[in-house]
Amino acid sequence: MNAPESQTPDSVREKLLKAAAVLFYENGIAGTGIDAIIARAGVAKKSLYNNFGSKADLVHQYLTIRHAELLAFYERRLAKADTPKDKVLAVFDAYQDHAEFAYERGFRGCGMLNAAAELTVGDIGRDAVRRHKEEVEGLIVIHLNEVLSDDAQRVKPIARQLAFILEGAMTRAGLEGNSALVIEARTMTANLLDTL
Repeated sequence: MNAPESQTPDSVREKLLKAAAVLFYENGIAGTGIDAIIARAGVAKKSLYNNFGSKADLVHQYLTIRHAELLAFYERRLAKADTPKDKVLAVFDAYQDHAEFAYERGFRGCGMLNAAAELTVGDIGRDAVRRHKEEVEGLIVIHLNEVLSDDAQRVKPIARQLAFILEGAMTRAGLEGNSALVIEARTMTANLLDTL
């Protein structure tokens, strides 16, 4: 199928990215062929290679978009956070929003971790996922510095603990197919923050 003349390269690229995002999340990276992405996007096969150097490049762009989506959820939650404790919890709230997003076939966990599980060690996409998770932990560190302004030595170990709670909850939530365990992890974290 050829793309209509009125489509710009950006709109074709956007269609390809949207199609890939849905299919990679629903079927996995290995389970999604180029032909399926092209068919869903409704564009010519040539347009995929005009916009992306390879499937690996498309996967990397998908992961970059997933990272930006999570940060957008976080920024919206952070805008409503009044206290340092609320700012830490905004990270958990962003993950809840991610879990409650309207996926075509339901929530199946963190799209970035799902992708990383399929990628080989050293793959550029896997490195992107690692950097994303480090950035999320870094957000917790920033806000814990406010919570523990008089005890900076405890910030990084507690942030690591909270990041593990969050990631564990997100993994289990993916198996359950809903946000209940992310909400439970948020409650655990709120209770922990109250003891600091």
